[in-house]
Amino acid sequence: MKAIALISSVFFSMIITLTAAAATPEMDADLSNKAARATDNGLRFLREQQAEDGSWSKSVGITALALRAFLESRRHYNEDDGPFITRPVKFILEHVKEDGSIADAISNRNYTTAVAITALQATGNPAYRSVIENAQKFLAKLQLDEEEGYPSDHKYYGGIGYGGDERPDLSNLYMAVEALHTTSMERADPLWKKALVFISRSQNNSETNDLAWAGNDGGFAYMPGYSPHGGAVSYGGMTHAGLLSLLFAGVDKEDPRVKAAHDWIRANYTLDENPGAKGKQGLFYYYNVFAKSMYAFGEPLITDSNGATHNWRNDLAAKLIDLQAVDGSWVNEESQRWWEGDKNLVTAWSVIAINHLLR
Repeated sequence: MKAIALISSVFFSMIITLTAAAATPEMDADLSNKAARATDNGLRFLREQQAEDGSWSKSVGITALALRAFLESRRHYNEDDGPFITRPVKFILEHVKEDGSIADAISNRNYTTAVAITALQATGNPAYRSVIENAQKFLAKLQLDEEEGYPSDHKYYGGIGYGGDERPDLSNLYMAVEALHTTSMERADPLWKKALVFISRSQNNSETNDLAWAGNDGGFAYMPGYSPHGGAVSYGGMTHAGLLSLLFAGVDKEDPRVKAAHDWIRANYTLDENPGAKGKQGLFYYYNVFAKSMYAFGEPLITDSNGATHNWRNDLAAKLIDLQAVDGSWVNEESQRWWEGDKNLVTAWSVIAINHLLR
């Protein structure tokens, strides 16, 4: 009996290993298996940190990201799996406002609404469609255009900010664009065309950027003419956010804006830092959007400007596995700027990144 049980156990383990490896043929099988275990450990950490009300860090935004990490994982968790999924859904729905926003503070309504509907969409539950559609309308209203007195030649035209101020940035616009793309916002909606105006004006690419500040390295700044890392410097987090925004807004890979962004990524390819950023600021934001943009771009390999070829899935998997703590969490040990000292947020981002690697 013991021999039979042992054989069964070994056979079952082989099936799991083969399934994980086969799921991502472009990725090293051993790394794929290790990355799969890393997601399980990360999700276990998140489950242990979940509050009684289903939230993480008492935040709508972080709760939505953690929920997305579960729903999009290789385990394909859903509401049938129990309270650790249904409670965060309930927490998010309890923060739906009459104006369509989903938020716990007025200062970050775009961010929280965007990540909330992305998570609700991931449930696959049609019961949330009206909430999602109302949130889409809310996000569209945040866009700065003629209705708010911004002519099409204004540098902020087409942008979206946090929702509590009037200064848009590419990070917030990327969050909105990802959410609207994921929830199937109508392509005929004028929001997309206006968004492309702001995206283009945030790129250091004078060929396609009609504002005088633009350089020519092809990367993206935080907003037109400004970067938190000095001047209007391009940096990794925003360049991947810009690339993903272009792709999600329907721009072809042969478009000069996409080519310029990809060339910047090739010239600055690294996972040891957020290239162009000060110190290790925004490191895990970078890893998260790196995974999403490279997945959307659709190429398993990237050749840097020195001619070296990289399997980006292998590289990012190895980096995140190395940075994972024993308890399954991730956190930015060198910079807490932009909430990267919150283990729940950074762990959710990291699991979402690995989920993209394993697709």
